[in-house]
Amino acid sequence: MKINPDDNPLTLELFPTAILHVDADAFFTSVEQAVHPRLKGRPVVSGKERGIIACASYEAKALGIHRGVSLWEAKKRCPDLVVLPSDYETYSVYSKRMFDILRRYTPVVEEYSIDEAFADLSGMRRIFRCSYEKIARRMQSEIQQELDLSVSVGVSLTKSLAKLGSDFRKPHGITAVAGCHIHLFLQRIQLDEVWGFGPNSVNLLRKYGLRTAADFIQQPEIWARKMLGKPGVDIWNELRGTCVQPVTNETKHARLSIGKSKTFTTPSAERDFVHAKLLRNLESAFIKLRRHQLQAREITIVLREKNYRQDALTSRLNRPTSATHEAVTLVNQLFAQLYRPDTLYRTTQIVLSSLSPASTRQYELFEDPLCIEKCLHASELIDEINHRFGKHKIGLGTALFLDQHPETDRDAPAWRKQHLLLGETARKRLAIPRLDIALSDGPTPSPTDG
Repeated sequence: MKINPDDNPLTLELFPTAILHVDADAFFTSVEQAVHPRLKGRPVVSGKERGIIACASYEAKALGIHRGVSLWEAKKRCPDLVVLPSDYETYSVYSKRMFDILRRYTPVVEEYSIDEAFADLSGMRRIFRCSYEKIARRMQSEIQQELDLSVSVGVSLTKSLAKLGSDFRKPHGITAVAGCHIHLFLQRIQLDEVWGFGPNSVNLLRKYGLRTAADFIQQPEIWARKMLGKPGVDIWNELRGTCVQPVTNETKHARLSIGKSKTFTTPSAERDFVHAKLLRNLESAFIKLRRHQLQAREITIVLREKNYRQDALTSRLNRPTSATHEAVTLVNQLFAQLYRPDTLYRTTQIVLSSLSPASTRQYELFEDPLCIEKCLHASELIDEINHRFGKHKIGLGTALFLDQHPETDRDAPAWRKQHLLLGETARKRLAIPRLDIALSDGPTPSPTDG
């Protein structure tokens, strides 16, 4: 099933469409190094508040330190490791600015995650009077110059091919795969590198002698459908250069679920504290639910132990709702079934599913519409007050137990939260980063090496 390089290409067209994928290199730690230039060239990791690494700089990766490794193990491997709390506020600012740079070159940009985006460049050569690859290089160069961030870029005919291209020459690489070169490029891509193939799919395909993405696309479409169903056919088409998933900059209203989770800085066996953390997640999830004008009928709670073992329970409400108070009783019942005394927990999570538009609210025959409307109005009023004075200024009474947990050095806030600009408060800040750059011979604040 191997492909000979002399075989006919899938298409002779270079770029009938041009899809670009941008992926920031070690985004969280790259932002930290941009904000704190003295950290450049040093092994840096984020995730101090969680006890496990959320992101590792390339200097840290070179020492065998990767995401998911415990901080204890990482410090053992590298005593000089710089460990920082995650500063998601600053990361979001840099993310927005990175996407804004992409929009200078095309109005069709799809924000895939905080550090990834797709962009449709089709036809933009006429405006910029250069190849798609040169447009990609200009994007990459501007991001580097303006944000001091390294990104990897892939350009090809579809999202799947573009994403493979951005991963191909990390870090700070550019890979442009023209239509007539797809069959050559995919010979160098292993099955487990293909976007959308999980371990089970890879194991299945390997049983039939397939090893590379090129092996897969050489199979008939009917075979791909038999093995992997419609998702497999979509991947088969995307890898062959047929766009199945177009880039869209429209807001995605069809959410499947809304989830909120929180990892404790120190694992806890205190029932009231764990319960309070779970209900705080519930409040945050319902705030987001109302912001998107949705309602939920199904609720899942998850309790994760210190050893990463987790238990979960799912239950349904009598009807969909967007009022926090209507879900509290059910969550309390689920928590009572899951919680085990004298067990150290590290994370709680709430997932709201079976979502529907809030405008489709209906009442059963024997329900009290007035009481239901009052609950909803109370939640909306709390949202309004919290928007003015700070998130969770008004919340459930269980929040009183959140302060009873002993603090450690992992509770230290991110550097940006400790160094406010004039007029900023703990809850209200300008959407700009504060750079840690020495402007004089005097001392300047610096992040803790922790």
